[in-house]
Amino acid sequence: MASEHELEDVEGVGPATARKLRKQGIRPSDPGCCNPFELSEVAGIGYNVALKISQRARELVKINLVTAGEVYKRRQLAQKITTGSKALDALLGRGVETQAITELVGEFGTGKTQLCHSLSVSVQLPKDRGGLQASALYIDIEGTFRPERIVQIARRNDLDAKKALKNIIYARVYNSDHQVLIVDKAWEVCGEKNFRLIVVDSLTCLFRKEYLGREALVLRQQRLNSHVHKLLKLAEALNLAVVVTNQVVANSGQLFGDLNKPAGGNVVAHACTYRVYLRRGKEKTRVATMIDAPHLPYCEASFLIGRAGSIMLLD
Repeated sequence: MASEHELEDVEGVGPATARKLRKQGIRPSDPGCCNPFELSEVAGIGYNVALKISQRARELVKINLVTAGEVYKRRQLAQKITTGSKALDALLGRGVETQAITELVGEFGTGKTQLCHSLSVSVQLPKDRGGLQASALYIDIEGTFRPERIVQIARRNDLDAKKALKNIIYARVYNSDHQVLIVDKAWEVCGEKNFRLIVVDSLTCLFRKEYLGREALVLRQQRLNSHVHKLLKLAEALNLAVVVTNQVVANSGQLFGDLNKPAGGNVVAHACTYRVYLRRGKEKTRVATMIDAPHLPYCEASFLIGRAGSIMLLD
């Protein structure tokens, strides 16, 4: 949310340091400006200097408690993006929400990537059709993005296919450092242009690939924790929706029922606002289950992925 103070108002923050901090989405009122460790890392300054800046930021902003009424007013600014299915929208509380991270988790072939394709077009729709008349940033980790699908979905929604492609900024990512860098860069891109959706497909893949063995687990979870909270900060500060897909891993402690669990452990579980578990249903359908949400009930919805890539109604 916008602050009445600028970074240059904080004693000790010059133009160069302010530019570095803005690229990381840090403002005087942001908790990051009061975290000397984070300031030291992103601004390239010594810890003692960062500590003084963080203390002065707290004095300048005079961080106060707010009433639940003020939080409620802020929540009224959140908007929704349709998935294309009334049942799936109902499960999500009228669609994918801005100011939040929505996690789509499931085995391969359950429709995670197709939902991401569909949402990248839906966000471009007029508001009276469930969109936000905005653009999307698509971060492709596994190389599964297909512009042909975007063209099909756009035509199905009576949109100009060339414009739909132009309104999706694409980034193919090859390692976890690159993934983190793209999200850092997103502060600059999304802050300047009309981006209301960020897709990360898939969130944990590269971290699991690069940090192998129990000795690397702590470092992996620390980096993943920082990464996913940057995404959450983006969603809240710029009022946009973040949709991430996630893989499943074997749950060795489970003897009956579903033997899989979402990858990423508690770090991802606590950071994501909404968690939707996808699985295959009968007769080529997919079943979505809301497994975690702050205020929505546990429920299920069935949908079908059409030949043109759109999410078909089963309502």
